[in-house]
Amino acid sequence: MRFWKGHGTGNDFVVLLDPDGTLQLTDALVVALCDRRTGIGADGVLRVVLSDRVTEETVTPGARWFMDHRNADGSRPEMCGNGVRLFAHFLLSQGEIQPGTVPIATRGGVKQVEVTDGDVTVDMGPAVVGEPVLVDGDVATYVDMGNPHGVLPVLSVDALGELHPDRLDLNVEYVERAGPAHLRMRVHERGVGETLSCGTGACAAVVADSLAGGAERGTPVRLDVPGGTLTITWREDEHVLLRGPAVIVASGDWLL
Repeated sequence: MRFWKGHGTGNDFVVLLDPDGTLQLTDALVVALCDRRTGIGADGVLRVVLSDRVTEETVTPGARWFMDHRNADGSRPEMCGNGVRLFAHFLLSQGEIQPGTVPIATRGGVKQVEVTDGDVTVDMGPAVVGEPVLVDGDVATYVDMGNPHGVLPVLSVDALGELHPDRLDLNVEYVERAGPAHLRMRVHERGVGETLSCGTGACAAVVADSLAGGAERGTPVRLDVPGGTLTITWREDEHVLLRGPAVIVASGDWLL
């Protein structure tokens, strides 16, 4: 089975090209591929499949390609910001799309992705702010970016030690305000654990910080994660733009 390996600011994925949808991507296969000692190693898997070959009810019409994203434990999250940027970059590298804006179907709806030879920008859609939630005994801002997030402000992300939040049904972001329109973040993703980056989490972090007196709407915010730097803009129409690098680093054959 042919595979590619890539990442967006350190959030890494195994990419499988399966346009006809013939690959039986079981939970066990995903776990095996993502194992960092006995497999290829990744935070998740991105299966590249034509939308009309997918039978899932979660696939929204309006895009040629569907991003079948799986977490490292085999679970199926609604959305992945870094993943969809890498997905579009991969399609460009394979000659399946041209530079420009392309719609990508996800379990969180169709996302418009602007892809070039440099950074990739995705319109993540509107941020939905819900009732506050408790995380680790503190009040966190709840932001839905197609998947659920609890955002906690902290004085220093470096002082946190290992991340072991008591809420495993959420992605939990710990966010430090480093300066005007400048945040630092660490994240614990449900179904994965701590990752070097999380695109939807970065968007949630900027929204929560803005509501708490941070950067005004429409301001590009620099957000540093352990894997690099992203730029997020929360527009007046509630849509959040996520921009950052996407890189394919290797390809090979998985010996079944």
